[in-house]
Amino acid sequence: MNAFQLLKEDHQKVSGLFQQLEPTTERAEKTRTELFAKLKEELDIHTKIEESIFYPAIKQEAETREIVLEGFEEHHVVKMLLQELESIPVDTEQWTAKLKVLQENVEHHVEEEEGEMFQSARQVLSEDDINRLGTQMEQMKQQLKSQTKSAGA
Repeated sequence: MNAFQLLKEDHQKVSGLFQQLEPTTERAEKTRTELFAKLKEELDIHTKIEESIFYPAIKQEAETREIVLEGFEEHHVVKMLLQELESIPVDTEQWTAKLKVLQENVEHHVEEEEGEMFQSARQVLSEDDINRLGTQMEQMKQQLKSQTKSAGA
């Protein structure tokens, strides 16, 4: 599996969850709670595979170092927002506003990653590297998903 393709598919999945959450109102507690749980799981797994495998593979190169450091910081902001959202009731205006901030942060991050970061990474990674990283990320992703399922069971 190609690393860029895997990450883009994750981005699309997260974007779809935001699109499902966006039209919900404060009265849709059950729907919001379920969709937010899926969104949080996807973002948690995605950031973990990027930070453990993809970012370290390109961080040492001059062409990608700055954008990778920025990516780590953007992940930090997303994690903080997710944590805050978990502690706020989903039926409040504050939750709705914070979710919008999260969505805007994630969309900005995806735009930079799929643009500048991926272009720079293609300069420093061989085709073999891209496929090897994709395979490693796919394996880690499956492990994390099965851990999440067994923890939730």
